[in-house]
Amino acid sequence: MLNDITELRTFVRIALSGSLSAAGRDMDLALSVVSKRLATLERKTNTRLITRNTRQLSLTEEGASFFERAQRILAEVDEAEASLTHGSVEPQGTLRVSAPVALGRAHVGPVCRDLARAYPALAVELSLSDRMVGLIDENIDVVVRIGMPRDSALVMRKLADNHRVIVAARAYLEANGTPLTPADLPQHQCLHHGALRVAWRLVGAHGETQEISIDSRLRSDNGEVSLDWALAGCGLILKSWIDVEADLRSGRLVRVLPEWRSEDAPVCALFPSKRLVPTRVRLFLDAMAARLESVRIA
Repeated sequence: MLNDITELRTFVRIALSGSLSAAGRDMDLALSVVSKRLATLERKTNTRLITRNTRQLSLTEEGASFFERAQRILAEVDEAEASLTHGSVEPQGTLRVSAPVALGRAHVGPVCRDLARAYPALAVELSLSDRMVGLIDENIDVVVRIGMPRDSALVMRKLADNHRVIVAARAYLEANGTPLTPADLPQHQCLHHGALRVAWRLVGAHGETQEISIDSRLRSDNGEVSLDWALAGCGLILKSWIDVEADLRSGRLVRVLPEWRSEDAPVCALFPSKRLVPTRVRLFLDAMAARLESVRIA
């Protein structure tokens, strides 16, 4: 059982500095004290955390995983102590965020940038991927996703209402005409990623639904590529309003069948625990919600 946080701090300092002697200098401790603390920690955890020889030191696989979690624990302890001492606390440590590519570039990236500028003790790692990452396995603090989550073990916070809309470049519509009803869509080039044939499930102004089978000669496994094709006038695309808001506002894209849209697909944030949320995560969630609230959703 871990009952001495100094052992945890010493282990983290060893990992960061790359050697026991360097950690001792950083912490103003004798090498024997550093070595004893590491040995005690390994004995308590019954785990070899570091492998070392006369020339170098490296973390074991278990040590690397423990190091990431130890950094989080220490950051939260430091935040709690600072809050008690000063009455308020600035975020510190590393904020690790995952988001879809389009949403990440348009909104999550700017929020991360602004937080890093505002808080010098905060570092940010942003990973953009359209796959659903594992928070615990991949050491992520918060995942931003479009659509309701399926993993009930995670805490969810809705950041913004959202849905998908059909859009196209004006050049495409001038060359090919504008669909007047959902039934016209199969006669148009419709851009999507994934399988050869998909179905667009649309909801009308009065709640009626239609499911339209869509085929396309242009398909990609990357939503940004499909959006680039739409911007180039290659066809229609069904895309989250938040992803195309700027293009619609600028006139690069035009809304098609404006009385039809997808079912609701809100922007959500997922994180492991509601009971203990680090300051850096709370600030990120509030900043994301504020940014998305400023985006006009039709």
